[in-house]
Amino acid sequence: MKQLTFHELQNYLALKYKGRSTSSSLFMKLVEEIGEVAEVLNQLEGRKSNTEDASLEKELVDVIHYAVAIASINQIDLTKAIINKDKEAAVKYNQSPNLEEFLVVQNNER
Repeated sequence: MKQLTFHELQNYLALKYKGRSTSSSLFMKLVEEIGEVAEVLNQLEGRKSNTEDASLEKELVDVIHYAVAIASINQIDLTKAIINKDKEAAVKYNQSPNLEEFLVVQNNER
């Protein structure tokens, strides 16, 4: 199976939602999906009885889908944003390596 990049997913979702959805409508779907993740976790951890065929994998995919869709229709380059945010967190929390450094090492090992 082909590897999927954020860039490809963002291009696909930008095309899919272009002119069809607003950030706020996608956000409402995102919140709904986060609630479904909570339901599945409650079931998996025994705090709630399993009433339906719940899948953590599917619900997490839905959360990612709507979060990336919001970024896409707002022209946010998630790859760049994630790397920059991680650099800030690495400095703030004194962590090493940061994501960008990790990716350089990974690419050099290939």
